[in-house]
Amino acid sequence: MTNAFWKHKSLDEMTEAEWESLCDGCALCCMHKVEDEDTGEVFYTNLACRLLDLNTCRCTNYAARVREVTDCIDLTEDKGAAFEWLPLSCAYRRIANGQELLDWHPLVSGDPDSVHKAGISMKGEMLSERDTDEWTVLQKLSEDADR
Repeated sequence: MTNAFWKHKSLDEMTEAEWESLCDGCALCCMHKVEDEDTGEVFYTNLACRLLDLNTCRCTNYAARVREVTDCIDLTEDKGAAFEWLPLSCAYRRIANGQELLDWHPLVSGDPDSVHKAGISMKGEMLSERDTDEWTVLQKLSEDADR
């Protein structure tokens, strides 16, 4: 994709290939998140979805992710509502808000690893939910607090 399609197309106008190429591979959308009910602020944990490959920061079953993980963010079907859960650096959120892609984004830099080199991604900082029961404990605490 050599043309800067994201500069002259809205998200709705993009082809599937263009849409998918916006993902920078930061893995932040695949991290478990907690929302402060009072402020609406979203906090990212270091716990990754069980489908995330911790080395590549990509989903191991992208096509079936929404069926396998009930709280997976499906941007292709739930574009606007899901953006509040995305980091401010996310290309989908930035384009939806009329902002440019950042210099480290692979579409701008031409380097698929630039997101990792810039320290934006979760690579090397995450733990899979398959390897811990920590997320289960956090969910239980949250449920108890709601009572």
